[in-house]
Amino acid sequence: MSSDANQPELTHDPALLDEQLVAYLDGELDEETARLIETRAESDPKLQERLQEFGRAWELLNQLEQAETAGSFTEATLEMVAIEAEAEAQLREAERPRLRRRRRAMIGAGLLLAGVIGALAGAGLRPDPNRPLLEKLPVIENVDQYIQILDENETAGQSIEFLRKLHEAKLFATEDEGNNEEDKDEIR
Repeated sequence: MSSDANQPELTHDPALLDEQLVAYLDGELDEETARLIETRAESDPKLQERLQEFGRAWELLNQLEQAETAGSFTEATLEMVAIEAEAEAQLREAERPRLRRRRRAMIGAGLLLAGVIGALAGAGLRPDPNRPLLEKLPVIENVDQYIQILDENETAGQSIEFLRKLHEAKLFATEDEGNNEEDKDEIR
């Protein structure tokens, strides 16, 4: 019990029809499609002629001598492939130490660079411990003179007289103060 909807149909496209005819000659079609081609070929002279053309071409192909290869051809080909694969494996094995050295050098350079960047960043972010000393450098440079003044008067460290002597010695005079003193002298 088969309906027409389940029946295989031959295509009307010439290229696809040629493919179906070649598949028929190769024995690649199912029984229903093969029977359909045979039935249509009996009633359609053009299809029958096309099928005969393909059949003649098929016979000519069958008459051609089959090229036979000796077993040595296959062995030689496989041997060449094996030799080439072995050469590639040896080349990779020979390059492996060089690649390891390169990788280690790159890792070392990266670590060194990271260390330098870290040190520079740390130095930039950390306050300079010498900054307070640099700010008091004028006092430090003149410490000998201060000691000399103290030696002259042992009680000067606790008196205003000591401060007056320091001021008169102009040890702490800045440019602005120096100008102010000159202005004061001009006013007097």
